[in-house]
Amino acid sequence: MKPFGGQLALVTGASRGIGAATAEALAAAGAHVVLTARDTKALETVEERIHAVGGNATIAPLDLTEPDGIARLAAAIGQRWQALDMLVINAAVLPQLSSVADIEPKAFGTALTVNVLATQALLAAFDPMLRKSDDARVVGITSNLGQTPRAYWGAYAASKAAYEVLLDCYAQETKNIAKLRVAIVSPGPTRTAMRARAYPGEDPASVKPPEAVAGRLVELLGEPFVSGWRESVNQPR
Repeated sequence: MKPFGGQLALVTGASRGIGAATAEALAAAGAHVVLTARDTKALETVEERIHAVGGNATIAPLDLTEPDGIARLAAAIGQRWQALDMLVINAAVLPQLSSVADIEPKAFGTALTVNVLATQALLAAFDPMLRKSDDARVVGITSNLGQTPRAYWGAYAASKAAYEVLLDCYAQETKNIAKLRVAIVSPGPTRTAMRARAYPGEDPASVKPPEAVAGRLVELLGEPFVSGWRESVNQPR
């Protein structure tokens, strides 16, 4: 028996990196996974890998910056399924690193839209479906910079701090009135395209692969964690 058989999961940023690895791991554990990201071809590649090993997945190409895009996605998913059991909010934008005084407004605006505004929109749009699940779980993928900001990372760190506040508040608001739990997970140094942009001289082999993070996320989603749970994949729980 697969632990997530009969359950529905939605993973954002599922075209590559941690999102793709998590989607594949959830499908291997029996979930039907809805994959969303901007790159349709990359999503199709992930979907093909899932189907090749007997898993179930559906792609839903989406640009999180598009007005009403998330609402349309929720409506489409709601027409096919009654409840959403797992929501993994992984998609994020890393703006150019710079001093606070030199932050480029347009790039900062895009980061805030994807990392913060889209997170609120996802929670609002899928809240009804999450509440219909017997055991709904929301996992937000964050960065240690949200709580321990560092020079020249101000734009990204600020967006992640706001992102975490939204998830924390949602956890408190739903804790006693719904069968819904929220966790915030920092993956730590991981071999992703985002990390390669931030650390261009780093040897990719010196950090863990996305599959290591995905494995832990699937474990966590199968555990009875308390809503508001936080952890770093690099640190003992």
